[in-house]
Amino acid sequence: MFVSRLLFVCFLGLLATHRICAETTTAAKVSEKNKPSAPAEPRITFSSVHVDGPYIATTFDDGPSATLTPKLLDLLAAHHIKATFFVIGENVAEHPEIVERAAHEGHEIGNHSWSHPNFAKMSDEGVRRELRRTDDAIKSAIGARPTLLRPPYGSLTARQKRWIHDEFGYQIILWDVDPLDWKRPGPAVVCNRILKETRAGSIVLSHDIHPGTIEAMPQTFDQLEAKGFKFVTVSELIRMARPEPAKERAKVPATAATPQPASTNSLPSPSG
Repeated sequence: MFVSRLLFVCFLGLLATHRICAETTTAAKVSEKNKPSAPAEPRITFSSVHVDGPYIATTFDDGPSATLTPKLLDLLAAHHIKATFFVIGENVAEHPEIVERAAHEGHEIGNHSWSHPNFAKMSDEGVRRELRRTDDAIKSAIGARPTLLRPPYGSLTARQKRWIHDEFGYQIILWDVDPLDWKRPGPAVVCNRILKETRAGSIVLSHDIHPGTIEAMPQTFDQLEAKGFKFVTVSELIRMARPEPAKERAKVPATAATPQPASTNSLPSPSG
């Protein structure tokens, strides 16, 4: 009799334990379900932007050029187009008045390093010096510090992107349209490549240090406008960003810049 009662008491204990465990598991699941999801990490690198509308950003690297950049500024003014210039610090120091004019006319100025090295192959301190010197030169020319960085050749490691963003506050700007104008294929080729590749939300790469690029721009601007595209600065394009549909995210491949041989200001400059 005693054994039977003992077995019965043990059975009741097991039932109670099982019930407590089940309730605890259910409560944990409910708590996890209702737990607010962590906020998405802000995007800091852009090669294009998903936008509602035919907006694009045209960008020019490696200037300012003493002779070519003023011609381009005249052309942009005639078309009422605002562009983004990613400038080389050495050139800014030589021609601050051109950078000042560009900013005064509503164009955006971004950091493109002091001397166009490959950041991915440099120490953090070396990169920091390049960025800081250019940042200071831009501030001296236009009275404000840049908020955008385009690394030379588009070459930057993921770790570098993070610390540069944290330290300087830069958004990292790449591109999705590259006419390879640094190879100097001729104005018609540059124009046709841009027209073929540009879509809504594109960031178009060009260089305002090559005569053929400047010659290509009148027809390029005319035909882009004829297609209905509207020009904005890179920062304006980013502010227009809308959530990208899942299907489009799956279809669009990541844009990766191909490092090219190092350039100098007197030679054709590789992309970026």
